[in-house]
Amino acid sequence: MPRDSFPVTLPNTLTLVRIALIPVFVLTYIFFTDDMLWVSAFLFACAAFTDWLDGFLARQLGQGTAFGAFLDPVADKLIVVTALVLLIESHSNLVMTLPGLIIVGREIIISALREWMAEMNRRGLVGVSWLGRIKTGVQMIAIVVLLANPPSLTIPWVIVGMLLLYVAAFMTLWSMFLYLKAAWPTLRDGLYEQEISADVEEEDDSV
Repeated sequence: MPRDSFPVTLPNTLTLVRIALIPVFVLTYIFFTDDMLWVSAFLFACAAFTDWLDGFLARQLGQGTAFGAFLDPVADKLIVVTALVLLIESHSNLVMTLPGLIIVGREIIISALREWMAEMNRRGLVGVSWLGRIKTGVQMIAIVVLLANPPSLTIPWVIVGMLLLYVAAFMTLWSMFLYLKAAWPTLRDGLYEQEISADVEEEDDSV
């Protein structure tokens, strides 16, 4: 494989660091005592900061690459989903599970949608919106707060983190609706073209 398939740039290095932090903050969250949970939250916050920093540097330094465009959203989803799985397991209640499943489910749906749109050469219609950026910020703050505190709804900071997570979940559903609305004409046309191709193939087989 050509060397430039994996371009070594500062933004791409930061993205790889973000992925490398995942097992570290998982282990600290699982094995550290409650009064040390802030370490796991701090590591997650550092990873979240690199999400903004690598994009900023890629634009400022002109170091955007196809590999970075692929890896960056993968790293984002990995770290968010991992954190939500940890929180769902530790809280073990519907209050935490519901927004967690909404956010994870949305990520799966939008990832599939973007892949479909890329195949139809219309990926630009489902780019990151301002609402998506705000949702990401609220979501990251909520996860940091929840990771930093023991899983108890009697703790004020946990209640704050949970409320923020529900706000993020609502924004997640709203942004998903906007993405689907923007992509629907292309989805409809693509499905229609597939139906025509299937009909043509059936006619050819019957001849």
